[in-house]
Amino acid sequence: MADVVDAATRSRMMAGIRGKDTQPEMILRRGLHARGFRFRLHDRRLPGSPDLVFPGRRAAVFVHGCFWHGHTCPLFRLPATRQEFWRAKIEGNAARDKAAEAALLADGWRVLTIWECALKGRERLPVETVLDRAAEWLVNGRAHEMIAGGAYGGI
Repeated sequence: MADVVDAATRSRMMAGIRGKDTQPEMILRRGLHARGFRFRLHDRRLPGSPDLVFPGRRAAVFVHGCFWHGHTCPLFRLPATRQEFWRAKIEGNAARDKAAEAALLADGWRVLTIWECALKGRERLPVETVLDRAAEWLVNGRAHEMIAGGAYGGI
């Protein structure tokens, strides 16, 4: 299937996609801050530049977009055009995610991954549920957890 917009428009649209300060990330930041948690943003000294870093708790939180990181949920669909390009790009992102998580865990950090589908789409969880689970994870000491929408994984 051909793209529904011309190449210049598609390029402009793709360039406008944010890597930081996304809506799911902002929801999480505001909610955890309101609950008294203080954090650093996008610490480039750590593998993968986690979206939220809680140095005193040795905890790192990643907020992953389901499309860009290849989550197996309804929010992910491989584009019909240039499938080899997109498959390689998304698989590369997923491989970098795993490497960053492994490096953080090996260095004694705890890692929480929150998928976009937890806060968006048909299978989303209530925002308060996601915030409660994230807050509980921050204080309980488990090493690695994931929160995703519906039946696609989670705490």
